[in-house]
Amino acid sequence: MLKLKTRKAAAKRYKITGNGNFLRRHAFKGHLLRKKSNTQKRRLSQRICVSTSDSKPIKLMLPYS
Repeated sequence: MLKLKTRKAAAKRYKITGNGNFLRRHAFKGHLLRKKSNTQKRRLSQRICVSTSDSKPIKLMLPYS
């Protein structure tokens, strides 16, 4: 049987938890950080779980996780 290929872009962006959920980073943290408050930047630094509707395509992109 053939091996399934992993989407490397998805492997770099998502991390799987012990329960099978995926963690992702927040958007809007890459640049233009001067105008954002420290509280907003700190909240954007935290990781959050991917919504259940988005997790099915991620599972297809990451077959061995």
